[in-house]
Formats: sequence, C-alpha cells, structure tokens
Amino acid sequence: MRIVRPAAFFSRLAVVGPAGFGEAYMAGDWTSTDPAGLLTPVAARLTRPARRPATAFRRWADQSRPDTERNTVEGARSNIRRHYDLSNEFFALFLDPSMTYSCALFGPGDDLHAAQLRKIDRVLDLAGVGPGTRMLEIGTGWGALAVRAGLRGAEVTTLTLSPRQRDLARSRIAEAAVADRVTVLLRDYRETEGEYDAVVSVEMLEAVGAEYWPTYFAVLDRLLAPGGRAALQTITMPHDRMLATKDIRTWIQKYVFPGGQIPSLRAVEEALAPTTLRISGRHRMGDHYARTLALWRSRFLAREDIASFGFAPDFPRLWEFYLAYSEAGFRSGYLDLWQLRLTR
Repeated sequence: MRIVRPAAFFSRLAVVGPAGFGEAYMAGDWTSTDPAGLLTPVAARLTRPARRPATAFRRWADQSRPDTERNTVEGARSNIRRHYDLSNEFFALFLDPSMTYSCALFGPGDDLHAAQLRKIDRVLDLAGVGPGTRMLEIGTGWGALAVRAGLRGAEVTTLTLSPRQRDLARSRIAEAAVADRVTVLLRDYRETEGEYDAVVSVEMLEAVGAEYWPTYFAVLDRLLAPGGRAALQTITMPHDRMLATKDIRTWIQKYVFPGGQIPSLRAVEEALAPTTLRISGRHRMGDHYARTLALWRSRFLAREDIASFGFAPDFPRLWEFYLAYSEAGFRSGYLDLWQLRLTR
C-alpha cells in the first residue's frame, strides 16, 4: 500500500469513517499493485466475533441507510437500475460471452465461460428443471439462465427490474430460438402470480434487503406448486457480522449496491421458518467466487476504452476497488457462497 496524499487520506478516514477507505482509493489518495491481496488480511480479521465496543464504534462512524434506498416496490426499481442500467456494453467489457454476472463453478480445464455454464446447469439441476417444467426465474440478468432452461424444454417466466437487461435478454433469447418458451417481464417478484414447478433465483436475495427477506420467501412459498423445488444461489456472511452491519450504509452500498444486504445462512433459515419451505440441499462454493472476481478484475483492467463510456473520472477506480474488495472477502472466508435447494 502506498499512501499518495497522506493528509487527504487520513482526513477522509476521520470525517467519513470506514467507508472513507474506499473513497480514498477512488480519489487516488492511496494505491496498491495488489489491492485484493492487501485487503484480504483486513477481511480475515472481520471473521472474528464482533466485539461490542467495535460494533458501537461502527454504528457511530458509519452512515445510516437512507429511507430512499429501502426496497419497497418503487425503491427496489430505483436501486436495481442504479447498478444494472449502467450500460449493457459496459458489463460486456469484463463478463464472459454468456453475460453471467454471478459466481462461476470451475471444473478441470474450465475457462470462465465454461464455468458459468457449469454453474447454471447445477442450479437448474437443483431445481429439477427439464422438459415441460414451469419455471420462474427471479432476476433475469442478461438471460443466460433463462436461455439454458428454455433449451432444456422448460416453460420459463423470468423477472427483472432493469429495462436495459430486459431488452438485451429478449434479444439473446430470440437468437437462441427459445422465444416461444421464455417470457421476460419487467416486474417485481412481489407482483407475480401463478404456480410454478421450479423457482430459480441466482444472487438476487442480496438485493432484496433484510427487511423484505420474509416477504421474499413467503412469495416463493406462494408461487411454488405442490412437489416443486426452488434453487437459490446467494452470498453469505457470518451472522454476528450481518447483525453488526445491517443498519449502516457501507461503502459498497453507497457506491455499488444501494439497498443491498448480504444474509447469513442463519438469517435465511429464520426467514424461511414461517413458510412451508426448508433447505434440503446445499453446495458451498465461496472459493470459486474469489477466482471469478479475479478474472473479472483482470479483464476489466485490461480494457483501455472505459473512458469512452462517459462515466465520472473516478469510476474506473471505484469499479476496480469494488472487485478487489469483494475478492478479498471471499479469499479470506469473510464472505461465502451457497447454492441452496428448497423443498416442502
């Protein structure tokens, strides 16, 4: 770590609090040839149980979450669009050809694209998706999972809140010749009706917000047909750390994922308790996310045309820090990732 502007760096930490560390990187107050490696031991310390004085300090130093970022039906639309509507072309800079923006599952010899398809197939297998399956996907992304399900012969309804994602997903679905089996809707999961044999949702739970986790699982319970299965892929964090940070606005929530909150496995189980659904299968794959993020960051840094997208001058450093910050979380074990099968 090289502190380029010491006065600005320490002033920012004093005034802003812990989120100032990321802001200082964005501003160029400090730099590193390996920010993910630098941040990994910091993240590793966070795996220790939270101490009350430290928790009290975090609540004092960090900013509270603004009400405007609550995931009401309208708030969720705003939060999702602030991230996913940046530009389809921007995300294509560092994602694989499937445009899959979630953790890949690497097998022997897999490149990023093959690993993403492997991940999608395992999620669909968890949900039992095959010919004739009525499947609901919550969180379309750019359509890769919906296409894969359609190619299996499933009847797919997929939901997104991002108009740009919807438009590109529809185009990719048509190109794959599955438009007769896959329908993309610009719709909130809470506004969805019907009955489905399978419900699939990949890294969507983190965007729901802790306040709405019980609502989310109640909707899954309502939509899932008798004998059906749900398959989720979700990032998790230790339960005590989740409780310590659930009411504060971290750097990543302020600049990358407004309204987001990473759950713990315990929080998922508690939110499921009032429903008829229970976790009946699980696969742990946090180490695969560290590798996925490292590849994304490498691909991002190799691009020389980011400035042409018209973002703010500090945007490339913001995005680099976000990818490094996330990679460090998985490398240290502070963050983990699970694929979960839910059944009655």
